[in-house]
Amino acid sequence: MGELRGTHVPVLLERCLELLAPALGRGGRTVHVDATLGLAGHAEAVLEAHPETILIGLDRDTEALAHARVRLARFADRVHLEHAVYDELPEVLDRLGYPGIDGILFDLGVSSLQLDAPDRGFAYAQDAPLDMRMDQTRGVTAEEVVNTYPHPDLARVLRVYGEEKFAGRIASAIIRERERARITSSARLAELVRDSIPAPARRTGGHPAKRTFQALRIEVNKELAALEAALPSALDALTVGGRMVVLSYHSLEDRLTKVALADRVRSKGPVDLPVELPGSGPTFRLLSRGAELPGEAEVAANPRAASVRLRAAERLDPNATQQGRTDRERSRRRVKAMHQPGTGSAGSVGDPGTPGDDRGTDVEGEGHE
Repeated sequence: MGELRGTHVPVLLERCLELLAPALGRGGRTVHVDATLGLAGHAEAVLEAHPETILIGLDRDTEALAHARVRLARFADRVHLEHAVYDELPEVLDRLGYPGIDGILFDLGVSSLQLDAPDRGFAYAQDAPLDMRMDQTRGVTAEEVVNTYPHPDLARVLRVYGEEKFAGRIASAIIRERERARITSSARLAELVRDSIPAPARRTGGHPAKRTFQALRIEVNKELAALEAALPSALDALTVGGRMVVLSYHSLEDRLTKVALADRVRSKGPVDLPVELPGSGPTFRLLSRGAELPGEAEVAANPRAASVRLRAAERLDPNATQQGRTDRERSRRRVKAMHQPGTGSAGSVGDPGTPGDDRGTDVEGEGHE
């Protein structure tokens, strides 16, 4: 395993512990899943705070798992570490014999270990082989993507996953270069990207290769497809009162999280009924109003927290919430209906929104100080 590479400061650690505490500290044995174990900073804090909690730690990175195993050795009797991607959660729980869980944390994106290890190829500021695989035991590398994808596919990856305005120009430059010689180094790729972007655009927004490297990393590791499958499975696995916390670092991850939660926090019954039909009420409630952002002190202590967005939710007891809470939801929906075009009512209220609209899903959040 060797010495630990990179530094690790868990992002929004105290807030994550605060949100998970009601679910993990409710007495007796509880089960918590760290879906992105990394160097186990969040996991260690959870185990220290909750002496009866069982931890299931998932990570696709074997080097991260090795370091986490050493860090968590004193908790070995209540820790399961699994070499798995988070979309494999149902299979892991079935294999370990846990029908439900009480808490789950997703800390998405690239880990400190991966970012700070020069030979992994994640960092555009360091010259390294173009690998970018979080699991170095399988899958295609960034070098293969850069040197084999046709122009339309390469431009699509950069545009969709990197939200890169100059995706076409960058893809053209990559293809011209690889016709001369295979692109194998992160420094050469970063140079190509920089030269492809107009000078005025390079003066703002950080390193010009940032979006390209993000896009390639997401493509290599199939991150968004895995997350889209993992979020519903995680929500399904939570017991009543169980809580999920998600830390996202770019808009694509956060959008998938918001949509997955929005589907669970709304009533699915007809709007015009005075009472909630059995089984049609919300199954989760949000624990914050929209995405929570880091404070200035957090960012000053840990600059990698600057882009984080936190969302969290709790599974509801459908029997306990059938009356009181759904009455409030019904009231809101009736007010919305009164103000639709053609109803003859004046004035306006906040639109409960669509599944992708924060305004509708944030009303029931508990917020924080």
